[in-house]
Amino acid sequence: MTTMTSRNKLRLRRHERVRRRMVGSSGRPRLSVFRSLHHIYAQLIDDATGSTLAAASTREKSIGGDLSSRKSVSAAEKVGTAIAQRAKERGITAVVFDRGGYKYHGRIKALADAARGAGLEF
Repeated sequence: MTTMTSRNKLRLRRHERVRRRMVGSSGRPRLSVFRSLHHIYAQLIDDATGSTLAAASTREKSIGGDLSSRKSVSAAEKVGTAIAQRAKERGITAVVFDRGGYKYHGRIKALADAARGAGLEF
């Protein structure tokens, strides 16, 4: 009997492997990205206190309200610039990028490039 492993279980396994070595602090929080079928989410996490410092997603009307598709690369770029602006408002300039077990490609890459372009360092 063969065991079937879903894509999400494999992604979570990759994410756990990467997270063993990656820690966000208050000075350099972790920029965590989650990609669902219809939306993309990003949040800045301080792992020392276990708190979210800032968040942005396509579910917000200010970001995803005027988009034709909330799961496109342009939507991910808007989330990337929004999370970078919110980080700057809180005095955060450097982050650790946590791709969440996803390939650094497509929407994940677009979000990261937009965040870098808006002034975040990673």
